[in-house]
Amino acid sequence: MMSTAMNAVGVESQSVSIQPPERFLFGPGPTQVDPRVYSAMSKPIVGHLDPYFFKVNENVVRMLRTVFGTKSDLTFVISGTGSAGMEAAISNFVEPGDKVAVFANGYFCDRMAEMAKRQGGEVVRLEKPWGEVFDDADAAQLIKRERPQVVMYVTAETSTGAFQQGKAICAAAHEVGAIVIADCVTSLGAMPVQIDETGIDVAYSCTQKGLSCPPGLAPLTVSARAVQKLDARKTANESWYFDLKLLKDYYLNSHRYHHTAPISMFYGLHEALTLIEEEGAENRWERHHRAQREFVKGIEALGLKMLVPEAHRIWNLNTPCIPEGVDDVKVRRVLMEEHGIEIMGGFGPLAGKVFRVGIMGPLATEEGVKFFLGAFEKALKAGGYKG
Repeated sequence: MMSTAMNAVGVESQSVSIQPPERFLFGPGPTQVDPRVYSAMSKPIVGHLDPYFFKVNENVVRMLRTVFGTKSDLTFVISGTGSAGMEAAISNFVEPGDKVAVFANGYFCDRMAEMAKRQGGEVVRLEKPWGEVFDDADAAQLIKRERPQVVMYVTAETSTGAFQQGKAICAAAHEVGAIVIADCVTSLGAMPVQIDETGIDVAYSCTQKGLSCPPGLAPLTVSARAVQKLDARKTANESWYFDLKLLKDYYLNSHRYHHTAPISMFYGLHEALTLIEEEGAENRWERHHRAQREFVKGIEALGLKMLVPEAHRIWNLNTPCIPEGVDDVKVRRVLMEEHGIEIMGGFGPLAGKVFRVGIMGPLATEEGVKFFLGAFEKALKAGGYKG
């Protein structure tokens, strides 16, 4: 709705109120947000040095430790999206000349490798086709041969729908004294990541996927052995904003000003984590897994196949293959225009080959899956599917 008003100096101006369309976010992110999270974000803000903000942050950290599966003292939130978490992790733990081993089987592994190169790291890659994962022998062979200082992998690759087990990677890395950086952007909050049990040293995520919160923050956790590496760092982090030593002082120690934290986003994350705590993390994980199984059953009943074998599938991000002769762009357009449903297609080597469908948060229910599958069947037929 448009209205005419006089501004402060008496000049007529046009103002337009925000009226977003209703959408059902079944894509890889952002995902559907619970009304309680929106309500929390509408509360009055306080200053970024206010004791109330640090109390909110304290609760956020406590609840994050549960979903991360860690007891790490150095757990907090980066003001920025998941890519900011990635850059914070890499810029603090990759120094010029460090050898960095990357397990590369998707888009976000490639982004990690690029960031490591920009920090002066010597990147060595072990490649797999997009959608495949690395086995224990792959991990041991690469790390034993290269003896890197840093090892990086993605737990749940958003571009492919494949989940990478990490215990063998972490064990092999620790044998040669390396630290492990893991991308938990899609997995956190929707399936167990178990940072301490797996042996991950540095993990980062985002708020807009498994945590079902708007984008804008990047949870991060660092193990005690990685803190030792951080403290022994020979060079200053070229990124002042992402320097974990400065951020740790702001959030966890002196609370001395570092940057203006986005207060409303912290309120939203606090409420999203509270919802997880009320449901129980294990119950939430199982709900997502149950919804995924129902989704796959429905997809297969339609005659479609999944890209990733069952044992390696992400619970909350699915990649059904596009049937031959189907116009995937038209399918997605019909879903959006006729049903208000957003999904995404593949990109890179998977462009035109898969749909990317997120079943996360409030939509990860039997009712949510049935609603999606009913609309998806109609959209497939509109896109030329004869099955």
